[in-house]
Amino acid sequence: MQCPHYDAGRCHSCTLLEIDYPTQVLDKERHVAALLAPVLADKSADGSTDSSTDLSTGSALTWLPPVSSAESAFRNKAKMVVSGTVAEPVLGILDRAGHGVDLTDCGLYPDALQASFAPLAAFVTRANLEPYQVSGVGKRAQQRGELKYLLVTLSPDGELMVRFVLRSQEAIARIRKHLASLQAELPALAVASANIQPAHAAVLEGDLEISLTERTTLPMRIDDITLDLRPQSFFQTNTAVATELYRQASAWVSEFDPSSVWDLYCGVGGFALHCAAPGRAVTGIEISAEAVAAASGTVEKLRDGVGAARFRDVTFAAGDATAFAIGPDAPELPEMVIVNPPRRGIGTDLAQWLETSGIEHVLYSSCNATTLAKDLAAMPSLRPVRARLLDMFPQTSHYEVLILLERV
Repeated sequence: MQCPHYDAGRCHSCTLLEIDYPTQVLDKERHVAALLAPVLADKSADGSTDSSTDLSTGSALTWLPPVSSAESAFRNKAKMVVSGTVAEPVLGILDRAGHGVDLTDCGLYPDALQASFAPLAAFVTRANLEPYQVSGVGKRAQQRGELKYLLVTLSPDGELMVRFVLRSQEAIARIRKHLASLQAELPALAVASANIQPAHAAVLEGDLEISLTERTTLPMRIDDITLDLRPQSFFQTNTAVATELYRQASAWVSEFDPSSVWDLYCGVGGFALHCAAPGRAVTGIEISAEAVAAASGTVEKLRDGVGAARFRDVTFAAGDATAFAIGPDAPELPEMVIVNPPRRGIGTDLAQWLETSGIEHVLYSSCNATTLAKDLAAMPSLRPVRARLLDMFPQTSHYEVLILLERV
């Protein structure tokens, strides 16, 4: 992918841009294999690590062919820092000097996302949304302006969710006043909200989300399941690769046909719903109440449609995954567990619980192979038997890996 911003030194977010894409994917496979090699050596009866390093079928671990992505225009979400002035807002990033860099033509965004940026910039001017900025340092630092970010999400069907991340609620009335004009210029806009983040901190969002439209969810269609995405819910940024991730997980779960499954860190229910089957009890646990509300809304709709029996025994609850599994009120053990944790991994307590639980099969979906390897080392009785790399983040060193663990 050629990028004028990279070539000019304005943006180096795509750290692997100078490496051809097939090599990027191969390097990522080698990276995760190297991280897992010591774990596989500890788990292997003969100490061999061949199956982890040659990326082929071996006695310990079978690597399936990687899932590659489109090299460009693959992102379904744009996080645009708003800088400049009310009259001439800049949507993109800040450089090291704190100056705005216009990335409205970034090659990572599909045409439908790129087309939304000009109407949004015009709306910033029309609604008099002063871009947020900080001058000075330390105790003398002064904050001014209201609009910090524009977060724009594109559904597979071309609809948009727009979130205004604001310093306060001061601009809400003006946004509401002019919102109809934005919807007229941007007919794909289906959901709009304002997130209030008063702190000057690295944390992108605040706790308060204010709905600005009647609709509050964006439908994200993945094969025959449409997930409801709420503003504060997480969804993978690469829809095409996320589809393959859920397909692979569903295939592995179906092979063992468990009567019960826990989906821990379930988000909006992607794994849980794709792995549902008639007569199979599936429980999704997620710390975000917004995500659980979205997942619960999705399953209610699915129960009213064709194939309703598949989703009859799917339930979601808000809570900490580790506390749910090891707490005194934990329900009867499932036959299979899926974990899809954030970058920090599942942690020592949950790993030790899985190790001693007696559960035969675990699916681990990881976006950080370093914490994945640490977690696997804490579960010596659960052996990795199959793995697949899914390149969710081309042009960067990040990736997703799905691993099937089997008790030995």
